[in-house]
Amino acid sequence: MSINTSLAGTGTASNASGVVLVGRILLSILFILSGFAKLTAISGTAQWFGSIGLPLPTLVAVGAGLIELLGGLAILVGFKTRIVAVVLAVFTLAATAIAHLNFGDQMQMLMLQKNLGLTGGFLLLAVLGAGAYSIDAKRG
Repeated sequence: MSINTSLAGTGTASNASGVVLVGRILLSILFILSGFAKLTAISGTAQWFGSIGLPLPTLVAVGAGLIELLGGLAILVGFKTRIVAVVLAVFTLAATAIAHLNFGDQMQMLMLQKNLGLTGGFLLLAVLGAGAYSIDAKRG
C-alpha cells in the first residue's frame, strides 16, 4: 500500500514515504541493537530471564534476540512490514506485561510508556505499510 496525500495531510506522497522511512529507521534501531545485544550475551540475558521467572531462559533469550534483531532489520528495510509490525507490536506488549509492570518503580513505568509508544508506531506501520522506500513497494 502506498501512502497517498490524503494520509499525508498537506504533504506529497513522496514526502509521506520519506517520513515513513524515517519512522521505520527510528523504530528499528532499538530492536536491532537490543536483539544483537541479547544474542551476543546469551548467558547474561538468560540469567536475567531466569531471575524474573521465565521458563527455559536460554531458549527464550535466543528467541527474543532473534525476534528483535530480525524483526528490526525487516522493519528497517521494509520487508513484510505489515506482518512484522504486528509481530513486534504483540512481542512488545508481551515483554511489557512480563517485565515492566512494577508500578512502584519509576524506571519500569518509563519502560512501560516507551513500549506503549513503540507498539503504537508498529500498529501504524501495520495499517499504513512501509511506504515507497521499501522492499515491500519494490516487490509490488
